[in-house]
Amino acid sequence: MTLRQMATAVAAVSALALGSLAQAQQAAAPPAGAGKADAVAALKQSLQQGLAKAKQYEWVETTIISLKGEEKARKQNRCYYGADGKVQKIPIEQPAAPQKEQAGRAGRRGGGAVKAKVVENKKDEMQEYMKSAAALIHSYVPPKPEQIQAAKDAGRVKATPQAGGAVSVAISDYLQPGDALTIGLDPAAGKLLAVAVNTYLEKKEDTVTLDVKMNTLADGALYAAETKLDAKAKNITVVIQNTGHRPVQK
Repeated sequence: MTLRQMATAVAAVSALALGSLAQAQQAAAPPAGAGKADAVAALKQSLQQGLAKAKQYEWVETTIISLKGEEKARKQNRCYYGADGKVQKIPIEQPAAPQKEQAGRAGRRGGGAVKAKVVENKKDEMQEYMKSAAALIHSYVPPKPEQIQAAKDAGRVKATPQAGGAVSVAISDYLQPGDALTIGLDPAAGKLLAVAVNTYLEKKEDTVTLDVKMNTLADGALYAAETKLDAKAKNITVVIQNTGHRPVQK
């Protein structure tokens, strides 16, 4: 799995969250009066309009992969929506880091080939782990209405007022025991603030989290300002930042 494929998989998670949030909220909202139904409808309309406006822009996507807090890779793409409605990405060339001196030192120490093989195996292991983590997150985003309804019926959906009028909708044991899916909303503005997932892979010790910070442009275009995927068990972090939005050049 290449860096570009891994970055694309992670970026797809935040994109999927936007397209399905309104449907998930409709399933999770209690049927207790027209006021709440109107708020959900307003949120859905706001999301649809925000995403439609976002398609008029292009932007720069920066993907940063870190291991144990140390940056290991950084990649930038120019992004825009194609005619098929899917995000198109054009790599932005980055200056290559010097490798010759490092390779020379390894060769002088001896065992350079063995060390290089170990490093390559570690790299493959990291990429496979990230692939599994991204696949797991895909099972959470977009949220499935039937799972949300089941959680609601079981009393595992909780809406908590936040400062400034925001509301946090938390769903526990959403997909597996001990996990959590949380959606931050501004009901008054009909605005999505954030999406968060806290889960794990095969063991509960293999914690994987996803945090998506949302933002809007001056005209109301909605986008994921920053997406952070954190695989704590492997000390791997992937951060995707979307910046420099401007109207698509015809």
